[in-house]
Amino acid sequence: MQTLLLYLLIMAVVVAAVFAAVWFVFGRGEELPPLERGTTLTRLPRAGITGDNVRDLAFAQTFRGYSPTEVDWALEKLARELDELRGVVHDLQRRDGEDSQAATGGPAGQNPTAP
Repeated sequence: MQTLLLYLLIMAVVVAAVFAAVWFVFGRGEELPPLERGTTLTRLPRAGITGDNVRDLAFAQTFRGYSPTEVDWALEKLARELDELRGVVHDLQRRDGEDSQAATGGPAGQNPTAP
């Protein structure tokens, strides 16, 4: 009976030693520490977003789908980029209209030499 208890005690010590060695060598299985609340791995460039950037977007999966804050952030960034680009297009169209007006000497589309 004592021999059986001694074997069980030695086995428990060996299992504990192997577990401790594996835990110290490999850690708890985490590759990176958890992200802080409000932080995301979703990335977009500061400006000049391309179609490939949008196609490469990846959102964190949550219990019921994607993280709403990440999706909202990406949509807001894309909306700002579109607003900026539309503003540039509007400014260029206005300048083009002013240039054509100055070249003809009157409102755009009118020929000053016409009767």
